[in-house]
Amino acid sequence: MNDLFSKIYLGFLAVGFTTLFIQLSPISKQASSWNRCLKKTSDTLSQVKAVEKMNDESKEVLSVMICNGAVFEPKFKTNTQ
Repeated sequence: MNDLFSKIYLGFLAVGFTTLFIQLSPISKQASSWNRCLKKTSDTLSQVKAVEKMNDESKEVLSVMICNGAVFEPKFKTNTQ
């Protein structure tokens, strides 16, 4: 009888861990993608002369904005008459 309960307990544990893994897998992939974007963007921004003068926090904020897609296209003013 005790052996039956231990098998049921192990079965529930296996189902629980499998469910947890299935639910956390997409979150893990998204976090990995986000970290890759942040690293590549920071490395690329470090090569820009205007950004070299910024402190690390400002570079990180700019990198986060770029990875979020919050950086908009600049609108150029033209003097046409």
